[in-house]
Amino acid sequence: MRDLTYGPEGRLIFRFAIPLIIGNIFQQLYNVVDSIIVGKILGEQALAAVGASFPVIYTLIAFVIGIGSGATVVISQYFGARSYEEVKRAIGTFYIFIFFASIVLSAAGIIFSHEIFTLLKIGSDIMPEAISYFSVYLLGLFIYFGFYSTASILRGLGDSKTPLIFFTISTLANIGFDLLFIIVFEWGIEGAALATIAAQGGAFMSAILILNRRQHLIHFSRKSMVFDWEIFKKSVRIGLPTGFQQVFIALGMMALIRIINNFDTTVLAAYTAASRIDALTSMPATNLASALAAFVGQNLGAGQLKRIRKGVRATLFMSWGLSLGVMLIVILAGEGLMSLFTDNKEVIKYGKDYLVIISSFYPVFATMFTMHGTLRGAGDTLIPMFITMISLWIVRIPLAAYLSAQIGVVGIWWAIPCGWSIGLIGTISYYLSGKWKNKGVAGK
Repeated sequence: MRDLTYGPEGRLIFRFAIPLIIGNIFQQLYNVVDSIIVGKILGEQALAAVGASFPVIYTLIAFVIGIGSGATVVISQYFGARSYEEVKRAIGTFYIFIFFASIVLSAAGIIFSHEIFTLLKIGSDIMPEAISYFSVYLLGLFIYFGFYSTASILRGLGDSKTPLIFFTISTLANIGFDLLFIIVFEWGIEGAALATIAAQGGAFMSAILILNRRQHLIHFSRKSMVFDWEIFKKSVRIGLPTGFQQVFIALGMMALIRIINNFDTTVLAAYTAASRIDALTSMPATNLASALAAFVGQNLGAGQLKRIRKGVRATLFMSWGLSLGVMLIVILAGEGLMSLFTDNKEVIKYGKDYLVIISSFYPVFATMFTMHGTLRGAGDTLIPMFITMISLWIVRIPLAAYLSAQIGVVGIWWAIPCGWSIGLIGTISYYLSGKWKNKGVAGK
């Protein structure tokens, strides 16, 4: 555990973020490796099927992720206020909630999978593979929730190093299982989903064993799993807007897939590969924002607003520097990166266009995420939800539909950073208003 309420702000956030960045690079790497193996061995149709499945999976889990973020904020603020018994009860409440949520979502997703993919206008050539991958993945949803929830809780408690161990185990295992299930056993696209489940399951079991031996706040036992309605209400109050925000984002991803599906399978394959690269290269900004959220949560719980302001400034400077460096790398190496996934020249061209356009706006993206991290750590999630709705559903999706009809596929790519820009304006305006400073929950 790390107390973030004293010491040099920028250095604390940077040191806290480094394991986060490395861990999430590992996390994204196994998504990238999945896609490389699927694209190179099973072909572009299988790659497109995986890409079509991802936003549907994310839509199903988005609401729970949002509620979970509320629980993480509550845990972080209780920890900053030294209320350790409440920390333990909040953790138990969180785990009980995600266990039952995973069962409900898995069943719903599998039952309605065909109807969901039909709504997305998924082509008949990739529909069977998309449903197969999606259904197998959902069978391990409770493992996914357990694995990522444990990492999130630890970060809220100021521990970013232990999650790195879990992500390293998961990534290495996933690569091994991918090669075994897809190449050796020839299980096809279902093998890719099974590899992810097996890797996350192994990492989650490792987490249980490690934490039961050396943590006093997180302990996996029947006695420690107590559901506290008052804490759950606080988590929902903070997490509900974020949950809706995540759902809006997920539905926006599905809407974008529907627009992309107006073109042929090569465009969806290009988007799948390029978005995997984008998720990897945007990691520094998103993880600095996650580190800042933990920092803000603890310091707000301790009533140290001056430290929060210093931490925000330091995070902005770090995010801008890293984003500019990554932007140059992606622009220069875009074609080479795309060629890792496929030999199809058309897929490579569409993907390179995506990477050049998106990466050019990484500093905007970094600033937006830094502001969101501040507000999320403070427990102020309602206004960011409305800002996300506007930037996504009033700007990005309608603009993508319009521009794609006017100038083709590249119009979809341009709509994404346009949405970011509008979201950034709204978020900065709200941050400067200072209304987020009175949203702490510890002691209430």
